[in-house]
Amino acid sequence: MSRQDLSYKSRPWRLLELNGGQVTGAAVWRFVLPAGVAGYADAQIDDYGVGRRGRRFYPWRRGTRMALAARFSQPQGTLLGTAGFGFWNAPFADPTIRWPALPQAVWFFYASAPTDLPLAVSGAGRGWFAATLDATTPTAVSLLPLAPLLLLLNQSQRLQQRIWPWLRLRLGISFQPLEVEMTAWHTYALDWLPDGCRFYVDEALVLQTTHSPRGPLGFVCWLDNQYLVATVNGRSPHGRLQWGTLPIPSTQVMEVRDLTLTHR
Repeated sequence: MSRQDLSYKSRPWRLLELNGGQVTGAAVWRFVLPAGVAGYADAQIDDYGVGRRGRRFYPWRRGTRMALAARFSQPQGTLLGTAGFGFWNAPFADPTIRWPALPQAVWFFYASAPTDLPLAVSGAGRGWFAATLDATTPTAVSLLPLAPLLLLLNQSQRLQQRIWPWLRLRLGISFQPLEVEMTAWHTYALDWLPDGCRFYVDEALVLQTTHSPRGPLGFVCWLDNQYLVATVNGRSPHGRLQWGTLPIPSTQVMEVRDLTLTHR
């Protein structure tokens, strides 16, 4: 296995520091959202724009391992907005890519209320979790013409229990909530493999799935103040799609250290 050097100083990261968001540090990186930010604020590093631009040139593919240690300034439920680290295809509104795309992801992801994403069959689609998603497969794309019918059928709680697991399978969705104290240091690792993905917290396996997004994907590590509601599984009478930003009453920080990305 070859290892790429991804230290803060040597990697040509793209830094995004929007509306007061800050990325500082070296041995320990600090992603900071100060209190009172207005509008969308983001503190982020990624490698989407490194080298040639375009999603097909993103650097990471199946056979990649990510490992790092992280902690947050507030616990789950009190930390506002979204945060996380892993691999993503930046399908919406990335400044280096002109056109949107269907999403792919292999990552550790956090979202506070009112975010509600259609991940589990029941319960709110928010919190701190490990997840995969690939809406770009031929099977997933073939479902697009059926979207209105599927949304209608999902309004029935009885049919929802049958339809949503079927949809999750075809969208490559796997989802595992993480019951860890986010304000303490923990190690996080994921193996994105040709035949599936494995996620670890403190070296313990927390999610193993046969889903494996096709890629290529970019690496991202971020802290922002957005929320997204995209309910399609019966938690709203008609389904909802809503995006917005949250006020930050006190400074929020994500700290990250010991990041390594390796590829076979």
